[in-house]
Amino acid sequence: MGYIETNVDEKTTDLSRARQSLIEELQAIMWYDERISATKNKALREVLMHNRDDEKEHAMLLLEWMRRNDVPLNKKIKEILGKSKDLSKLWD
Repeated sequence: MGYIETNVDEKTTDLSRARQSLIEELQAIMWYDERISATKNKALREVLMHNRDDEKEHAMLLLEWMRRNDVPLNKKIKEILGKSKDLSKLWD
């Protein structure tokens, strides 16, 4: 992961690490979904589905770490996630 700025504090660096890792986990989920959709082999599909779901767990662990360490993100999570309102009613 390349940084644009060179004088960055440890908290910002760790948040960047977590965000980049989350991006990579979500990307892996996408790749697994494509492979699951493409294969005709049932046993392979089951293994790929298991692996994809592990990536989802990893993504959620990163999101939880970010929630605990990024106060504005935590605020938005509380405002938006788990709500049953129409999505257009959830943004400002």
